[in-house]
Amino acid sequence: MATSGARSKALGGLGQWWGVLAGLLLIAAWINSSAGPAVVIALSAITVAWCLFQAPVTCGAPVRGRDDGCRNNASGILLGCHIRQHRWQKLKMLILRRQVRQFCTGLFSDGKATIVTLAGIGSFASGLVALIPGVVVH
Repeated sequence: MATSGARSKALGGLGQWWGVLAGLLLIAAWINSSAGPAVVIALSAITVAWCLFQAPVTCGAPVRGRDDGCRNNASGILLGCHIRQHRWQKLKMLILRRQVRQFCTGLFSDGKATIVTLAGIGSFASGLVALIPGVVVH
């Protein structure tokens, strides 16, 4: 039985990048007008889920002595790194009013985080546009 580490090695480390493929298919679905709104909504939801929970970004959880936060690798915008407390800190930043600004600045902290954030926002907007009929002018 293969573990998750063995699976990602078997794919050459590309197993964590499946959301990029979903994003490219989403772009292709918008270009090809024969793809219906259900396909666009499904691909938008998949891409948003990847951005929030699996895209490789830096953790950014608050750490004593560092202004830029934790620099460990994390999975997704909402989740922290392998340290359990950092996962709760990142989620708590969304709930506490004083820390929402810090969470939002972390979304654009480096190139990878910026790309993942913009992909998530674009996919979410894409799903909304496909969900509401008559918004897109043909």
